[in-house]
This record gives sequence, C-alpha cells and structure tokens, in this order.
Amino acid sequence: MPAARAAGPPISAGADSFAGTGPLHEAVELPWRRRFDPAALPRRERLWTAWTAAIVAPFVAAGGVLIWLEPWTFPVALWSWAHAWAIPMLYGRRAGRALVAIGSARSAAANGDSAPHRVALGLLGDLLGHCDRELLAATGLALQRGRLGVWVLGEKGALLVRPGGRRVDSWCVRIADPEGLPAGDRVAHLLLALREDEEGFCTVANMDFSGSPWRVRRHLGERARPALDEARRVAGGFHG
Repeated sequence: MPAARAAGPPISAGADSFAGTGPLHEAVELPWRRRFDPAALPRRERLWTAWTAAIVAPFVAAGGVLIWLEPWTFPVALWSWAHAWAIPMLYGRRAGRALVAIGSARSAAANGDSAPHRVALGLLGDLLGHCDRELLAATGLALQRGRLGVWVLGEKGALLVRPGGRRVDSWCVRIADPEGLPAGDRVAHLLLALREDEEGFCTVANMDFSGSPWRVRRHLGERARPALDEARRVAGGFHG
C-alpha cells in the first residue's frame, strides 16, 4: 500500500477519533478496483466460510466413506481428516503472521533501541488515547474503532473484529517502499489512512481470511494476543 499522505485535515488524538475525510488517495489511484461496499462485506464473509467448507468437506467425507467401506483403512481416513483440520489452521496461521507487532521478531524495530524508532513510536502514541497507548506499549499493536468494527493494526496487516466479536477478518496491507522506515511510522501510516477513508482502506487492502477469532489468536505471539482480546471486548459492545 502506498504511504498515506501526511498532509490533510487535522486528526485529534484518541482511538475514537475517526476523521472519515476520504476518498483515500491510494484508492483513487487504483481505478481498476471497484470501491469497497460495506453492505457487501457480510456476503464476502459468508462466501469465505462457504469456500473453506467446500474445501474441507471432501476430506471429511472421504475419511468417513473409507471407514464405512473398510474399517482397516482407518489410518488413511485419519490422514484425510488431518487435511480437513489443517486447511483452516493454515488460513488462520496466515492471518496471524500477517499482523506484525512492533518489536516482534519480524518487526522493523526488532531491537527496539534506535532513536528513529523511539521517535516514531512516540508520534504514533500521540495519535492514540491513553488506554490504547498502553495497549500499544504492551502488545506492539494499535487499536482503532471504525464503522465496520474494531481494527487491530500492525506493520504489515490488520485484523477487523466485527461487531459482536465473533468474527475476525484479516486484511493484507502495507505501505510501499518501507525500507528504512521506522516501525511506528509504518503503523501510523496505516492508522491515518484508515481514519481518512475506511472504505478506501478496504479497497486497497486484500481480505485473506474471515472466520472465528480463535483460529487467528492461536497463531499470534503471546505478547500480541491481548490486543485481539481487547478488540473483541470492545466489539462486543457494538450493535451491527
């Protein structure tokens, strides 16, 4: 994702601030992509679930048929069921790994002690409210309440916890030419882009998972999991 523009209307500090001044410049530069339609998101989520079920069901059925035909084929049936279990797990793993927390092993600030990193982290903290700053310090992830749900933002991806907290959508998105850019700036660019135009943000990003939060949580690092838990808690108060 191209870097969000620094210029624009002022955005007040606090996780509840949501300027919504769009359209996002990066989305305008992708005319071949149809603008994201929030009303279509539930349909996309159902299609994702149906697609996963369509892939898993044949493996489950094949295992059952093998045992029905010949009980001695149980090891082969078990192999088939293992595939049915592994496919959703791999999708969840991909979503979990896409959310790179500041200071994690794959972070641009893995050592966490450079001066540019500290400055960028401080500037990112200025965009957040007090509680969300504490969450950022503890988990390396930023929380943002949006119209579609509660977002959890990392350096290279974002999770959207839908209202009610029972479904998570994973979005693959990152800024262009990130070489040398501090980790805090990477998250801040995504945060500002999301606040500027949530629908444009989703237009630029690619949804690569939709399903139960536990499928993603198990693949997050121990340090990052409280951010998803907090997003689910906040999303539970939504009515959508």
